[in-house]
Amino acid sequence: MPSTSGVRVLAALAGAEFRRYATYRQATFAGAFTNTVFGFVRCYTLLSVAAVTGTMAGYDAAQLVTFVWVGQGLLAVVNYWGQQELPERVRTGQVVTDLLRPVDLMAAFVAADVGRACHAMLTRFVVPVVVGLLAFDFYLPAHAWTYLLFAVSVLLAVLLCSACRYLVALTGFWLLDVRGAHMVWVVASGAGSGLYFPITVLPDWLAVTLWVGTPLPSLLQAPLDVLVERGGTGHGLLLVAGQAAWLLVVVALGRVVQARAVRRLVVQGG
Repeated sequence: MPSTSGVRVLAALAGAEFRRYATYRQATFAGAFTNTVFGFVRCYTLLSVAAVTGTMAGYDAAQLVTFVWVGQGLLAVVNYWGQQELPERVRTGQVVTDLLRPVDLMAAFVAADVGRACHAMLTRFVVPVVVGLLAFDFYLPAHAWTYLLFAVSVLLAVLLCSACRYLVALTGFWLLDVRGAHMVWVVASGAGSGLYFPITVLPDWLAVTLWVGTPLPSLLQAPLDVLVERGGTGHGLLLVAGQAAWLLVVVALGRVVQARAVRRLVVQGG
């Protein structure tokens, strides 16, 4: 557990990242507008399927609307793409300065990402969800505790995605250029997390493999299923427990990879 001073440092890093993103007003507006436009495209596409069959992969029309619009809002909050500053600092050797600071490299990375996610929640999340509420009939949870469970699920998704992106960034200690690894991550995370379509449309064996064998569905599909109460409260609790388990696994893996990366660090020209 970090000390009180360590917690203050991490909170300061999160706050600094929040203020940093708050300065990008035009980019924030453009991103929220784009997510909203694609929300209409995705929503009408999925609703057209549900209009023919009555449901789509176990979701009725209202659940699909909530799935799409809240998912559009969560894109920037969870943020598969992320910033690529750490690999660049590894390439230039500036990461040595980061390693000499009295704060763990992984903790600093995740804390900064939490600050970014908080800014996205207040901006990029709110706009698409409000537009969706005004334009469509949402599925609203039947139980008040679902909202709390959803909030916990979103927090776990942010932390898990940040830890996964940290692992991708650590490949820079071996590859120097992480663009290939990053592209693989972006494609895999989008296809396996419910970003393009609900995972339930996939064959059962593939959907189960994604849930059990990868952390990807925990990034987006899990919080959305919690919110639309798919499978009830018990299923929602199971999803959140799965997110927490995957977070522990990925963080532990990140600690191991970080230790190996630091041991092999060679600063070019130094």
